[in-house]
Amino acid sequence: MRAIIISMLLTLFAVKLYAGQSMILETEGYACMGDDKSRKQTETSAFQDGRRKATESATSYIKSETHVKDGVLEKDLVSAYANAQVKVIQELMKEWYKDAGSGDCYRVKMKVEVSPDEKTLSALSKKNQDSMENDPGAPLSIKVWTDRPAYAETENVRIYLKGNKPFYGRLVYNQADGSLVQLLPNPYRNDNYFNGGVVYELPSDKDKFSMETCAPFGIERLTLYGSTAPGGDPELVAADTVYQVKTKVADLAVSTRGIKLAGGGQKKVVAAEFAESFVEIHTGKK
Repeated sequence: MRAIIISMLLTLFAVKLYAGQSMILETEGYACMGDDKSRKQTETSAFQDGRRKATESATSYIKSETHVKDGVLEKDLVSAYANAQVKVIQELMKEWYKDAGSGDCYRVKMKVEVSPDEKTLSALSKKNQDSMENDPGAPLSIKVWTDRPAYAETENVRIYLKGNKPFYGRLVYNQADGSLVQLLPNPYRNDNYFNGGVVYELPSDKDKFSMETCAPFGIERLTLYGSTAPGGDPELVAADTVYQVKTKVADLAVSTRGIKLAGGGQKKVVAAEFAESFVEIHTGKK
């Protein structure tokens, strides 16, 4: 891994921004064979039941936990989650059992990510950008960006983070050579909790590194993961002033979504809002 003189030369046409929202929760599904299902069909039905319940739970959460002023906005949010996609993050339990009245039955417990309908949410964000990005009553929205669109070699880069409400965050830098570096938290800045409505700057006086452009160059990405509950932990190795991420790129999205839904001695967290934002940049010489 190269030293933390981090290569980040931007060109205006190459900058790409992305932001996504979802919800992490646990769900259970049940199904019985009866006279019309095979064991495989019963298992499939149980998973479908769990996904359906997850969508219903996410929709109920939106109705109860979002307090946006615009009634139309709230209605559109509910619609986006009612047509959500459900992805299984972790299968927590699955088993066959005997039911006194229904015979052979199957149940599954799983942690899932419920992602609102992308088309509906995109249209909603365009119409209500200020509310979605700044209203703490809206679902979690986070943003990462840099101070300007282009840097020459040896120039310093500034990064900024912001959320519409308090969140636990992790900032990962995917370098041109394919290596992953975690910039936040880092060995000198362990706090991963950020207040809503506040712009955070990186590097700050708490960090012990600077970000100066250097080779190797290419397409690179800064990704900010945020959630309203503590997130999962990728495999990290201390690398001087930052952490090197040992978790593979393909597995990083799953590991960061390992939300801890139940805290010891604390009130059980039944669902957590999750958001992901990245800025994609192109690095090169002068």
